[in-house]
Amino acid sequence: MADAEVLYAVRDHVATITLNRPERMNTISRAMLEAVSARLLDARDDPEVRVVVLTGTGRAFCAGLDLRRDESGGSRGILDPDAPVRTTIDLRNAPPTVLHEMDKPTLCVLNGSAAGYGFDMAMGCDIRLMSSKAKLSAAFTKRGIVPESGGTWLLPRMLGWAKAAELIFTGRTLSAEESLEMGLVSAVHEPEALDKAAATLAAEMAGSAPLAVQAAKRMMRMGLSEPFAEHVHHVYLQLLPLMQTEDQKEGMKAFMEKREAVFRGN
Repeated sequence: MADAEVLYAVRDHVATITLNRPERMNTISRAMLEAVSARLLDARDDPEVRVVVLTGTGRAFCAGLDLRRDESGGSRGILDPDAPVRTTIDLRNAPPTVLHEMDKPTLCVLNGSAAGYGFDMAMGCDIRLMSSKAKLSAAFTKRGIVPESGGTWLLPRMLGWAKAAELIFTGRTLSAEESLEMGLVSAVHEPEALDKAAATLAAEMAGSAPLAVQAAKRMMRMGLSEPFAEHVHHVYLQLLPLMQTEDQKEGMKAFMEKREAVFRGN
C-alpha cells in the first residue's frame, strides 16, 4: 500500500518522490513516513541522482499527519491504538532528519497547500516552488501543538526571530503571494506552469558538477553552527579534494573553451 502512496521515479539525474494519497489530501500515515524516508535514502545513495524533487498529487501537497485509523485495512494513522507503546523516540531515519542531512539538493514543488507536517517537510527542502492556488498553514499552535518536525529550528533561520515568532505564535495561514513575500518560497507559478518551472530548475541544478553541489550544501549546513574562522578552514579542506576531480578539470576546460560543461560526478 505504501508503495502506491509514495511514488518514486528517476529521470535525467532527477529523483521525484510523489505523495500519492489525494483522497486524503496526502496526509502522512505511519507506512508513508517509512516509505518517504526509504525513497529519500534511495535517492541519496544512487550515484545517478543529483537532485531530489518532492511533490504531491491532487489538490494538496500534504495536509499533515494522518491521525485517523483506516478501518478498511489500509494504511494506519500515526495515532494507532494497537501500536506498541514506546518510551524512547528515534528520529534518525525520520523524513525531516533525512532531508536535513542529505547533501543532494532538494526541491519541494508545492502543487497544493501544505499544513502541519507537510508545512515542516516543505520547509526542510532547500528550495520551494509554489502553485498560485496553494497555501501554507502554520496552524500548529491553533491545534495545541508546536511545529514538531523541524519548523521551530528552520523558521527562525529562514525568516529571522520576529517573523518566525509572528508566524508560529499566530498559527497563520499564508497565501502563495504572502509566502513569496516572506521568502518561504522562491517563486510562485500558475498551476499549469508549475511542473515546467520545476523541471527547468531541477535540470539546471543537475547540470552543475554534482560533487561540488553536494559539498557546497554540506558546507552551508555546517556553517549554520560554526564560527567563521573554523568554517573557512573546513571549506578549504573540502576544496582540496574537489580540485583533484575530473569534473573540476572539465569545468575549467569548458570555461576556457566557452562551452557548457559535461559533468560525470567523478
